[in-house]
Amino acid sequence: MLARTADNLYWLSRYVERAESLARILDVALRLATLPSAYAGTSNEWESAIDIAVCRDAFFRHYDVANQANVTQFIIAGPDNPSSIRACIEVARQNARAVRTAITTEMWEILNDAWNEMQRLRFQSFTSKDLTKFLAFVREVSLRFDGAAYRTMLRTDHYWFQRLGMLIERADTTARLLDVKYHVVLPETEPVGGGLDYFQWSALLRAVSALNSFHLIYRGGIKPWLVADFLILKPEQPRSLISSYETLNRVLDLLAERYGRQGPSQRLARQTYSQLQNMDIDTLFQTGLHEFLEQFIADNNRLGLAINDQYLQ
Repeated sequence: MLARTADNLYWLSRYVERAESLARILDVALRLATLPSAYAGTSNEWESAIDIAVCRDAFFRHYDVANQANVTQFIIAGPDNPSSIRACIEVARQNARAVRTAITTEMWEILNDAWNEMQRLRFQSFTSKDLTKFLAFVREVSLRFDGAAYRTMLRTDHYWFQRLGMLIERADTTARLLDVKYHVVLPETEPVGGGLDYFQWSALLRAVSALNSFHLIYRGGIKPWLVADFLILKPEQPRSLISSYETLNRVLDLLAERYGRQGPSQRLARQTYSQLQNMDIDTLFQTGLHEFLEQFIADNNRLGLAINDQYLQ
């Protein structure tokens, strides 16, 4: 396969996954913003949204305050935000068109229809109801695209590069969601384990469509260490870090077999996966959850660069 084709497939799926992640981040912020009035003014959910989306500096170059109107406009369609939802769908579509023969008709139609729909929307006039419907629409586009890829693509290197992009992006988002909630979101005036803390952890689980599955595994209440255990170390949870890296290892091994050699990306993925396999949540909290997540995000970025150097250039 040409490196250019692999690059288009990899970034195609990264941008689709990123659009979905941004929609989920905004949905969490919106849920937290509509908490009972007893919590009004105590949470910084809109500022945390731009932290998770990694666009704080760019946002505050154009806005003075992080409120619902400014954050939603910037993350959904900000013209100066290259990672807005609208920009992600546009770039994903451009990559899909570049590899039109390497993906299936169903995958192309989903992205093309999504882009055409976004062209008709007027984001500036969104009501809260419009915003909720739009975020559901973006999540549905990503789920349909992923389902189409899973059901219709041949299991060749085209499919594997598409999966790599999705998995790298998904691991990054899950780690950032956990880190910002644990390290940033809860105000100092609010008690850990209090009402606001409970609502925030519940919203985080909703953000990764994992609230019901969490309760199936943990019969007790929502506790920070249980949520962290679920989203980091439970392979049954498809958005957990260990689940992402289990599949990353398998896909990278298939690529190594296809091309006849292993390289830095296989070694880095195997190293991170082994670390996750040998970890327990008590030790992780004792050594520092924030420090672990910071290191994981850095290692995940390093793996992305290794994949780029090994296959995409």
